[in-house]
Amino acid sequence: MREILLEAEVRTQLGKHTRAIRREGKVPGVFYIHGEDTIPITVVEKSLKPLIFTAETHIVNLKLADGTTKSCIVRDIQFDPVTDRPIHFDLQGLRQDEEITIEVPVIVSGATPVGVRDGGVLQQIIHKLKISCLPKNIPDHIEVNPENLKINHFIHVRDVKIENVTILENEGGTIVGVVPPTVEKEPTPAAAAVEEAVEPEVIGKGKKVEEGEEGEEGAEKKADSGAKKGEAGAKKAEAAAPPGKEEKKKEEKKK
Repeated sequence: MREILLEAEVRTQLGKHTRAIRREGKVPGVFYIHGEDTIPITVVEKSLKPLIFTAETHIVNLKLADGTTKSCIVRDIQFDPVTDRPIHFDLQGLRQDEEITIEVPVIVSGATPVGVRDGGVLQQIIHKLKISCLPKNIPDHIEVNPENLKINHFIHVRDVKIENVTILENEGGTIVGVVPPTVEKEPTPAAAAVEEAVEPEVIGKGKKVEEGEEGEEGAEKKADSGAKKGEAGAKKAEAAAPPGKEEKKKEEKKK
């Protein structure tokens, strides 16, 4: 595995002073290992680039200002959400006789797969694998070769074998495979003809208002005719009603 030298200074100012550190072009971080105290450190921002822009795993030889050197790996790097610049990092110390759990990049190699030449599409699902091993056995990356894969054939986690390394992933997980191409279905001639025959419904403006006006006029006419019928019925009722007491007296005087 490739090793990278990283020079750092022990950081004495903590908390709010980290902003001032960043303005100086440095990045605050920590070094930790079980059984020892955590060491707050700072490094020049540019010195982190080989650890950020890489597709491989590296062992970091951390050299402090007092001359001591510590072997470690990058466990985490935090970035500013706006500028995407590193703002903090964690380094985990290594002990040569203790296994460590780490994620290692997966790289696809080899010639063009058989299934791709037949029209399929190469698809990589897993880009990193979590493994456990001694520091000296940490691989730079894990390589898979899918050139013999046909369409609907895949390489799974169980197919990867690395000496002195334990893969801590689901054995049935798919790393890479060749899948059939996605074909868009074209509409049938019958369906297209139906779509062309159907015309959108056009609703004239003011149609409902006109109908409403006609309805009001009709209601008024019905009300007028009903009133006239009521007057006529009242007259008939008066004519048919028996004479009252006063009318009877008038008729007796006439006699």
